[in-house]
Amino acid sequence: MTESSVISVDAMGGDHGVSATVPGLALALKSVPVTVRFLLHGDEARIRPELARTPELARRSEIRHTDKVIASDEKPATAVRRGKGASMWNAIEAVKSGEAVAAVSCGSTGSLMAIARLILRMSVPMERPPLVVPWPGLRGVTTLLDAGANIDCDAERLVEFAILGEAYHRVAYGVERPRVGLLNVGSEDMKGHDEVQQAHAILRSGKLDIAYHGFVEGDDLSTNLVDVVVTDGFTGNIALKTGEGAARYITEELKAALTSSLPAKIGALLARPALRRFRDRITPTPAAPLLGLGGLVVKCHGGADARDFGRSVGLAVDLAASDLMSQIERNMTRLSADFPAVEGAPA
Repeated sequence: MTESSVISVDAMGGDHGVSATVPGLALALKSVPVTVRFLLHGDEARIRPELARTPELARRSEIRHTDKVIASDEKPATAVRRGKGASMWNAIEAVKSGEAVAAVSCGSTGSLMAIARLILRMSVPMERPPLVVPWPGLRGVTTLLDAGANIDCDAERLVEFAILGEAYHRVAYGVERPRVGLLNVGSEDMKGHDEVQQAHAILRSGKLDIAYHGFVEGDDLSTNLVDVVVTDGFTGNIALKTGEGAARYITEELKAALTSSLPAKIGALLARPALRRFRDRITPTPAAPLLGLGGLVVKCHGGADARDFGRSVGLAVDLAASDLMSQIERNMTRLSADFPAVEGAPA
């Protein structure tokens, strides 16, 4: 990261808009370097009063006015055709032009992905960037990709996900050599369809600089058997939604049990700090970077509050300061050199 780096912000995106994004930036000031500045895209009349609440943030921010916003329910194709000049579009354009080192948005995932792909292009030979999500586990966080962007994946695509996820996990969580696993219906070598088997052969060949574990199963996601779990977007999205549903069920059942009687309510009051820690442990990190683009874009979930957005900005700063892009490029080059055709992968 340069001496004075700029984070480009879609200030209007998400369910709460400026009431979450600007206070989130104020919270991020506590953890990011003093040299970091912010470029806010959106309605100046709405952004300016929020900025005024934090003089230090106002001093380190510039507003680029636009009253055009991409709606959360807008179709990606429509956003691409009509989105030019919107806050999301302009936030990504700033990365393309070199004004900013990264962009952060709470806007629609589909629209953000489509616009980012159009403006920044893909730095790897993929149709679209994979969605990367953190999966809470017993001993930390497991990085899961793809969580829904690429529904059909061949073997080469799965290997590319492994390269992207391994580099990201190293930067995001400080793990020197992340362990990578392929999600499968069993851990035995003979199981799985052709695409998974071919990707398994490439990864276990040892020609890529990756600590490959082998196949993992669905119940390994929460045990931290590996640091990175790779799968296609169809399977990954089902796994993610199933996990989210299970977490909601556990939370609601726990809440019902703790409010079922006066003694239970008293116990819940006494246990409040522990319950908050429990909530934070099972609540995924709100930030999901779009990997494989020709620039850094971080997606924060649409319902993000100020705390969530601040954490997403912090991740964008950390990624921009890292050598993530060069790590990805190095292994991608090795992949294309050693395995020009997946069909010829070692058995």
